[in-house]
Parts: sequence; C-alpha cells; structure tokens
Amino acid sequence: LKQERVAAYNARKANKVKEVAKSSIVLDIKPWDDTTNMQELEALVRGVKCDGLLWGASKLVPVVASIKKLQIACVVEDDKVSLDFLEETITGFTDHVQSVDIASFNKL
Repeated sequence: LKQERVAAYNARKANKVKEVAKSSIVLDIKPWDDTTNMQELEALVRGVKCDGLLWGASKLVPVVASIKKLQIACVVEDDKVSLDFLEETITGFTDHVQSVDIASFNKL
C-alpha cells in the first residue's frame, strides 16, 4: 500500500509544471561619445539572442550635454541566461559601448 501511494505521489509530482524563475532587468548602456550611432547600438544589443532572453522597450536618456545612453528592458529566465553573459556580450561591442550598468533588477 505504501509503495502504491509513493508511486502515485511521484506520478503527480512529475506531471506538475515547474514554475520558471524569471527576472526583469533594465540596463543602462553608455556610448563612448555623442558621435556613436545609437540606432546601430540598439540593433547590436537586440541582436543578442539566446534561449530565455526577451528584449522589451528601450529609450534614449540624456546623460551629459548631447550624450545619451540607451536604457533597455529585458526579461530573462534565471536558469538559462546569466547577467554576466549579458554584460560581457554587450560590452564586447567595443566600438559603441563604454559601459553597461544595471538600472533595475526585479524577480518576477
């Protein structure tokens, strides 16, 4: 009887959908100077694709004088995409990107 109950419990447990841990992240991506093509920069950033990464809204935010930073939101599945991967990949666009900062990070 005990084995039957354990087997039934394990079967129910296996059928349950595991909830996926997700995070909402807003990144501040700063260019080198005001001559950086921000549309090109955004296209490069949105070109970063991997399983568990979904890009959201973006906007240009004034920093100093005529320099603007790209502020872009994304949702990541915690098990599939690491923040380090995102930062390293985006800072790899050395012709466009000076630095990447995390403006906000929220668990969903």
